[in-house]
Amino acid sequence: MQYYGLQIKPRRRYVQTTMSKHWLRKWPNIIKGKTVKQPDEVWVSDITYLKTQQGNCYLNMITDMYSRKIVGYAVDDTMETESMIKALHMATGQRRNKNIPTIHHSDRGLQYCSKEYESLSNNNNIRLSMTENGDPYENALAERMNRTIKEEFGMDRILKTKEQVKKLVQESIFLYNQKDLTWHLK
Repeated sequence: MQYYGLQIKPRRRYVQTTMSKHWLRKWPNIIKGKTVKQPDEVWVSDITYLKTQQGNCYLNMITDMYSRKIVGYAVDDTMETESMIKALHMATGQRRNKNIPTIHHSDRGLQYCSKEYESLSNNNNIRLSMTENGDPYENALAERMNRTIKEEFGMDRILKTKEQVKKLVQESIFLYNQKDLTWHLK
């Protein structure tokens, strides 16, 4: 881009949180065109980064597609599978009806394809589903939830400490889940 004769290079505005070029099994997108009729039928998940003066933290959220409630989350210094599993444990602990099969939809990130994640899902009557082409529109709700939590609760700026981020995430998700989410059902 040229501006008054100066060459201006666009700043990279994101941190890559998805490594989808791996050898682990990638699951087909089984929610494409699906109408969700009840809570716990489909959960969507994604990872985003939160900047601090101490370095980045990574937030993984699992959102119920029907109610738009955040049912599981974890904040960690890394994007390792263990953090994703914490969020999934939280989500499974909040399930209303463990007998209905739940679909867990995500991008094709390494964490969601791990044997540990697959095993925990299978043990909790959860079927895995993933985006097929790396297209963020195939996981639009999860992407939007990342933006909502970051922008509406002031986490889209550089915060002081990782501890501050963890506390702010907990408070933000609590507040978000308390607001009336039934507007989309009308």
